Amino acid sequence: MRTFVVLLLLSTNLSAATPAVDIDTAATVYQAAAIREQVRATLVSMPAKMREMFANDSTEKLSDKYLSAVTTAAEHGFRIDIFEPSALVALAAGLDAASVAKSNAFLASDLGRRMVAADVAIAKFDEPTLEKIMNGALSAPSNPKRDALLDQIEVATRSTDSAVDIYFEIGRALAVGTAIGSGMDPVAAGERATKAGDAAARADLAASLHAPLRRYLAYGYRDLSDEDLKHLLKFLESRAGKRYVLAYNAAMAAGFDAMAKRCGEQIGDRWRELAQAQLSEPVPQDAPAAPETPSPDAPMQR
Repeated sequence: MRTFVVLLLLSTNLSAATPAVDIDTAATVYQAAAIREQVRATLVSMPAKMREMFANDSTEKLSDKYLSAVTTAAEHGFRIDIFEPSALVALAAGLDAASVAKSNAFLASDLGRRMVAADVAIAKFDEPTLEKIMNGALSAPSNPKRDALLDQIEVATRSTDSAVDIYFEIGRALAVGTAIGSGMDPVAAGERATKAGDAAARADLAASLHAPLRRYLAYGYRDLSDEDLKHLLKFLESRAGKRYVLAYNAAMAAGFDAMAKRCGEQIGDRWRELAQAQLSEPVPQDAPAAPETPSPDAPMQR
């Protein structure tokens, strides 16, 4: 459903014993939902976002060389060819034959195609426009009945919880990847990142994201009628729909995890090269001490 906002939660209505499908079968759902188009649109801004995240870290200030290394690493790490293998495996593991058939039937329907088109369209908005949508400066007409339907759809797709989960998963994968690339202990880095994403931190982020993401959902589906929203909700609350949401969310989480880890490894490699270059340069006697190599998981220490 929503681009990029995903969650790894098990539904009590889904049977863990139901066998998964193969990759080729899962790929039919992947294509019908236009996941590639949605994700590819979000990747354009990732290098700038990664640089901003590291630049805003309160624990240590990085030089332009180190920040440029982050940008370059993100360009190499956040790519659709890195996202897709992990995403497809997770999608296949979350689906069964029945949910594939019913999900594809819904996605091929007139409403399903219009829903997917809406998802792709809003994913392609530029950053200034998205910011206006999420802060309420740009909004869609609504009414109490429509608001109630959108609230139910937000719950069914778990958009806020998914965004929180993806945010902290990216941070953890970055920390682990950077530690690997830097030759440090990835287990310790992962543990520190996990502690940074404790229940309190997740609750705080969820509280700050709920309203913006709700506005995003309302604007994205602004051309769907109230009747369309009713039928969409009916699918989402069906057994096949719940399984689809679970698998979709798992696929997005796995794909972003793979990209963030690759980005982190690239950051670690480049930072290590910069540190080695600094050590090999002659230092004048009156020069200040060279800065230490940045911590591999500095951004997650907020």
